[in-house]
Amino acid sequence: MKRSILFIAFLLIIRGPAALHARTHAVLSEISARLNSNGINDLFVSGDTVWVGSGSGLSYTADKGDTWLHYSREDGFGKGGVSAVAKRGALIWVATAFDTLIRDAGNLPAGGGLSVSTDRGQTWRWMPQPRDSRDETRYKPTTTHVQNLTYDIAISRDHVWIASFGGGLRRSAVEDPDAAWEVVTVDGLPFAALDHLSHRAFSVHYDGQTVWVGTAGGIHKSTDEGENWTTFTHQNQPHGISGNFVVALKSQKTASRDLLWAATVNALGESEYRAVSVTEDGGLTWRVVLPGVFAHNFAVDDSIVYAATDEGLYKSIDAGATWAVFPEYRAAATGRRLYATGVHTAAADGESGLWVGTSDGLAYSPDGFEWRIFQAYMSPGEDGTPATYAFPNPFSPLRHNRAGDDGHVRFQYRLVRDAAVTVRIYDFGMKRVRSLIEQAFRPPGDHAEAWNGRNDLGDMVANGVYFYRIDIPGRPPLWGKVMVVN
Repeated sequence: MKRSILFIAFLLIIRGPAALHARTHAVLSEISARLNSNGINDLFVSGDTVWVGSGSGLSYTADKGDTWLHYSREDGFGKGGVSAVAKRGALIWVATAFDTLIRDAGNLPAGGGLSVSTDRGQTWRWMPQPRDSRDETRYKPTTTHVQNLTYDIAISRDHVWIASFGGGLRRSAVEDPDAAWEVVTVDGLPFAALDHLSHRAFSVHYDGQTVWVGTAGGIHKSTDEGENWTTFTHQNQPHGISGNFVVALKSQKTASRDLLWAATVNALGESEYRAVSVTEDGGLTWRVVLPGVFAHNFAVDDSIVYAATDEGLYKSIDAGATWAVFPEYRAAATGRRLYATGVHTAAADGESGLWVGTSDGLAYSPDGFEWRIFQAYMSPGEDGTPATYAFPNPFSPLRHNRAGDDGHVRFQYRLVRDAAVTVRIYDFGMKRVRSLIEQAFRPPGDHAEAWNGRNDLGDMVANGVYFYRIDIPGRPPLWGKVMVVN
């Protein structure tokens, strides 16, 4: 839900309360061996500590994914999935967002509010999405949570900053979670998101000295906690950014370089285009790399930078001069992999390794070669779950779990001991259409064999009902059913 939502529509301004109604909750969260959602929106990593924002909320692990702590609304979180996470020391801020049905407008995104913990997640306080009084006269107020969702959060020396679609850029005192949210404009004009592209905020980042903000009108820089701003656009520099719609920002400090990376997308200018823009002199000049690629997020690990994009996760060890893209994320021990070309977010730490978030789950690697895969699923044969099942079902090869040119459906099953497994797929007349695996070794545990909807000749199968059979030595065959719909 986070930065992968683009312009949507450019704003609705309706009525809503302005006061902050905080609630404090002790943690009632659930410990699990698996994720609670496969749609990963944001990541924060420090050593073995990993915070994951997903479509089902906030999750935490301190043992590299062996166990997960899942937070819920009862713990003090707003409605919907997590759209942004920021952490500094014991202070953690989390934003949520959800879809809501608006008459004559259809489904629109809405801000689910903000949650803050000052004790590393032991207790949380929730407050509604910041919005203005309808009596506000100093500027054009945003009085609703509809199309007023927070895409990004940053914690600077004195303030917590949020970049919100309809609410613009706002800040609050970092030492007081209940302080009012103040609207900040980067051009000094009274706030009016309908009138000024630079008042529509999508990203905010603090590099230890400077607050950087990405809007629909360029990149903006402040070295005095937002009192004064410098703006960089595609048009106002000889070597400017590729586009003025800025959806992600990330600083990278090495022994010899001080860089800022930006995901810059075409806004309204005819010569603008999507790419990654990077500066090494505080914004005075920019280099453009990965032209034509839509980036959602960045991760850095000393001299290495990762770009999470629609085309996969890119890696550069030479400040963007050359790039390599990861071909896939597959666990060698189990064969489980992520079926998603696009990467929503990534995080890297020299002590922990690399974490990659997609629409199909989360991948972790200590070295970029060996992977562990974390996903949300029901363990077959447990708590009333069938011994095997297909997911998603119905399955559309054109829409579900797209990787490369194919979509994928998983056939879930569980083994109690090592086995050589065979999986075959049949049409409604019980004619075999695909031998998926033949006598493939699988260790004990949960497994998922993926089918791309094609027969043994490589042709896409017709719409209809298909059966699959899993043969495990010493057990009766497991039968399942999947409906293919394009």
